[in-house]
Amino acid sequence: WDETHFGKMGSYYINRTFFFDVHPPLGKMLIGLAGYLSGYDGTFPFQKPGDRYEQHSYIGMRGVRLCRLFCAFLGSCLVPFAYLTVLELSKSLPAALLTAFILIFDTGCITLSQYILLDPILMFFLMGAVLSMVKCNSCADRPFSVSWWLWLSLTGVNLAGAMGVKFVGLFVVLLVGLNTIYDLWDLLGNLSLSLVMFGKHLLARVLCLIMLPLALYTAMFAVHFAVLNRSGPGDGFFSSAFQSQLIGNNLHNVSIPE
Repeated sequence: WDETHFGKMGSYYINRTFFFDVHPPLGKMLIGLAGYLSGYDGTFPFQKPGDRYEQHSYIGMRGVRLCRLFCAFLGSCLVPFAYLTVLELSKSLPAALLTAFILIFDTGCITLSQYILLDPILMFFLMGAVLSMVKCNSCADRPFSVSWWLWLSLTGVNLAGAMGVKFVGLFVVLLVGLNTIYDLWDLLGNLSLSLVMFGKHLLARVLCLIMLPLALYTAMFAVHFAVLNRSGPGDGFFSSAFQSQLIGNNLHNVSIPE
């Protein structure tokens, strides 16, 4: 059922048809982009679960060859992400290998990753945020280095990605936020660190973990509204003034009082 739901929204993006959904737009935009780049023309109706795709090119959005297909590829990335995270935290190769082994043979993870769903995209950004946070923590002894800035920025990018797919991404924002508070509290208690240097640490985290994710999250909606410029099933949720901007709507370019 969910594949029918989100596959249809991918088609909406390809056809530039406006729609309304409870989730933020990033996951569905990426699904639509994958379909567009792989030759899918957005004509499959996605009317009910189990419909055969037949001649429609759906390979870019869904498939079982994990290294080549979008959702499956993101799902397969969870294995190295988990491996690197556990290796960084435990410094134990057997523990990291065991984690990777468990994920490789996890039936739920394999199943979620082979359909047109938001879940593999969400999990990719969630685990990417955790990995980036852990890597940034490991660079604590060399703050403001290139690697420190890289991992801190990637943490912010992945936070925006997680929030941009589903609001449940707030949980990883909470995790990173608590880790940042602990880190800053520890720095504040370091008497050898000047207040100016502490201010630089605080500013860096505000820029990378607050301002950067907010800017990217806002940009997702800017792209969303720029792409979906044709009338569709989501018109009625918005004002008449907004509907007048949609091509094909009854109110398009109609002069109406503000």
